[in-house]
Amino acid sequence: MGDPWGFLRAARQNPRRRPVDLRLRDWREVYEPMPADRLRQQAGRCMDCGIPFCHEACPLGNLIPEWNDLVRRADWRRAIERLHATNNFPEFTGVLCPAPCESACVLAINSDPVTIKQVELQLIDHAWDQGWVTPLPPTARTNRTVVVVGSGPAGLAAAQQLTRVGHNVIVYERADRFGGLLRYGIPEFKMQKCRLDRRLEQMKAEGTIFRAGAEVGIDLTAEELRSRSDAVVLACGATAWRELPMPGRELDGVHLAMEYLTWANRMQQGDVEVSPISAEGKDVAIIGGGDTGTDCLGTVHRQRARSVVHLDIRPRPPERRTVNMPWPTYPTIHRTSPAHEEGGTRLFSMDTLEFLGDENGRLQAIKIVEGFRDEHKRFHPTAQAPAVIPVQLALLALGFLGPEHSRLLADLGVELDQQGNAARDENFMSSVEGTFVAGDMGRGQSLIVWAIAEGRAAAACADDYLTGRDILPRPIQPTDRPIA
Repeated sequence: MGDPWGFLRAARQNPRRRPVDLRLRDWREVYEPMPADRLRQQAGRCMDCGIPFCHEACPLGNLIPEWNDLVRRADWRRAIERLHATNNFPEFTGVLCPAPCESACVLAINSDPVTIKQVELQLIDHAWDQGWVTPLPPTARTNRTVVVVGSGPAGLAAAQQLTRVGHNVIVYERADRFGGLLRYGIPEFKMQKCRLDRRLEQMKAEGTIFRAGAEVGIDLTAEELRSRSDAVVLACGATAWRELPMPGRELDGVHLAMEYLTWANRMQQGDVEVSPISAEGKDVAIIGGGDTGTDCLGTVHRQRARSVVHLDIRPRPPERRTVNMPWPTYPTIHRTSPAHEEGGTRLFSMDTLEFLGDENGRLQAIKIVEGFRDEHKRFHPTAQAPAVIPVQLALLALGFLGPEHSRLLADLGVELDQQGNAARDENFMSSVEGTFVAGDMGRGQSLIVWAIAEGRAAAACADDYLTGRDILPRPIQPTDRPIA
């Protein structure tokens, strides 16, 4: 521990958010960087614990105390080397991860944890600014070909690891651009796409081959996939959206959240001048209280909606940890995102009963009721009568059921587990020899940090399968679960 008094002398400081009136005028990221001296002071709060529980909470096993101390001493070059040793894309996790490492920080037992996530983000940003992030092409080739299906965080992590140890790696993506939900699901104000684009350029310079607009299973058959590769990594995500089969679901104005977010992102990419699903001038309801719902909320604000209500069927969480969520678990507490700070009404314990439309089939209102869910997730109204609120745009942000049960899985013969995910063994291999599964496709809907960890682990298993060597790190097992 470089400064044994750091956590006593300095209080936690969070990064500043850009003023609401300014950030609603553009799509730039919300948070401002800390001055370097303040960031170093925050890194100095790390106690270098004898048992660093932040490691246990991080699926990547990030060497947090090590690079915290190196940042404190302004040894930025060695710090980024330690960070990249476990994390291929710290700029992705630095803006998108909910930081379970901070909840498990020993300081969080009775104080505020270290600002691990902010140190990580500014460390990688500094490295890019200094030109330290360069392509790392392999020194020798294995003459083995691996096809990676899907270019989200799991697929990209697997592809980069496998390319760097000498395999010929081809990444297939059915969309017209690479990145998966990083590209079309995450709004620009949450992660600017320049972060993604520069990593893709690095990977191309290392030798990874990318093929966009190619849906494996249709444009490239399962038989062709097998004939062109020595191993396959399936990283197609969990993109089967959860529906809300209520009366009026077919009305014009009721959309899945990912439809809406994809068009908003396409507008930022310059594909369209105006999104065909726009909130401008409308009363909007967002149904679903998770991260996708808050992504919709921030987007709605920037499209200048007339009003917006954010509905969550769950009760309002407590403000602090309870006995049911002890340290070092990730606590389900009440959190206010930047999008909620920007406006709108947030309602908990609300169920949607019906979408109401006009004679032309356009959404005009929704019927909601307050109540609670029992242990079987059955909803019981407590209000005497439902409420009707005017809405012309309703966005369904209800999460994901798992991977799409596509023609690819059927033609390959990949078996599914009881949850409907692609089944895999302790080596991330599916029921098909030489075909591995990484990320949400095998885990179900989860966090970006788990996707990257699974991509790295699946790459290690695929390399072992192809060469019999043990040179790539394998941070997790398929059965590993977060501290929760």
